[in-house]
Amino acid sequence: MRAELGEPMGPICTDTERLLADAGEPLVAVGDVVTYHVERAGVVPDVAVVDGLTERDAVDDEVASSVARLGERAREVRVENPAATLSRELVEALREAVADPEPTVLVVDGEEDLVTLPAVVAAPLGASVVYGQPGEGMVHATVTEESKREMRDLLARMDGDPETLLTVLDGA
Repeated sequence: MRAELGEPMGPICTDTERLLADAGEPLVAVGDVVTYHVERAGVVPDVAVVDGLTERDAVDDEVASSVARLGERAREVRVENPAATLSRELVEALREAVADPEPTVLVVDGEEDLVTLPAVVAAPLGASVVYGQPGEGMVHATVTEESKREMRDLLARMDGDPETLLTVLDGA
């Protein structure tokens, strides 16, 4: 599945203003650097998912400060999620954050690398999920019936208990 997960789920953008002009609502920003660019453009994402890391290294002070500023204007929820997994705690918090009209920053103790998949499933049609493509820019994934189906299929093929994960995403 590594090859499938490495393929961008939408266009790659390097111009934040342009990306935001095309973004639907709600806007879900996945990753510290993506969140930094969105915040620097003057936008508070509806949901931001951060872990203090970029490509497994600590983010620099400028990115960390930007994320901290965002935390002053949004509700902050802390969750645990070990590397290369999707914890129930993270998925429940993500689902709730997407449904909440108040902006939310999910601060992950661990890694947020796989959260784009459940974010697409949890978000309503027309929403935008933006995440980083290392060395290239930001990927803008528009939530459609097709993208939801594709992400559900990927999640269903993951190790662990994908049935429970999908049930949690469905709000059950």
